Amino acid sequence: MKTKTGSGKEATLHQRILGDIENRILTGEWPPGHRIPFEVDLATEYNCSRMTVNKVMTQLVKAGLVERHRKAGSFVRQPQAQSAVLEIHDIEAEVKSLHLAYAFTLVRKVERIAAADDRRLLEVGEEASVAEVLCIHFAGERPFCIEERLINLGVVPEAASSDFGGMPPGRWLLRQVPWTTAEHRISAVPAEAEMARMLRIAKGTACLVVERRTWSGQGPVTWVRFTYPGDSHALVARFTPASNQPERS
Repeated sequence: MKTKTGSGKEATLHQRILGDIENRILTGEWPPGHRIPFEVDLATEYNCSRMTVNKVMTQLVKAGLVERHRKAGSFVRQPQAQSAVLEIHDIEAEVKSLHLAYAFTLVRKVERIAAADDRRLLEVGEEASVAEVLCIHFAGERPFCIEERLINLGVVPEAASSDFGGMPPGRWLLRQVPWTTAEHRISAVPAEAEMARMLRIAKGTACLVVERRTWSGQGPVTWVRFTYPGDSHALVARFTPASNQPERS
């Protein structure tokens, strides 16, 4: 980030303060909701003018990292991610758009003959084999969402022996089998105990759930459910008016 300040010394100090605060936010040392020291205190800490600190805070507000509350002070902003309803989005890109480091953990991966629920979700027959995958995606040090996925091994047999090469299962699948059709289902649910534990939220917290099924020319590819803490995620759809249709009698 480049700033316009009155002198080289001031510019260097501006960058130092900005870098220090950004680092504390992005590493999770100052988590969402943390109250940042008052400008007068920061000015004392860095032995600079309050105007210099004010410019830094204004820049952080514009970057979406900090929010100001009148009389209460400045606080680390809760990241607000957005996903397009009609697109298959990349979670890593979403996290990085929030200026946070991305990581994911593969919690579980098992292969089995499809159970009744698997067959219903994937629309496959009784002899079908599936891979069940559970992942946690992180934004900085905090869980961003939980991924629960079923993969049809009849269409993607490589998934049986793959550890996904260190990449998220969704991206790995897109490289293996181009999808031709997708279906999204969106709902809101209270977090059950296990889900709350993995997301590090209170049991019963409202969560946003996005379920998706995709197909290729060879048949059903995957069913996946993403669960997000409801206060940190939004879904967006952009569309244009449908063409005018003639009235029918």
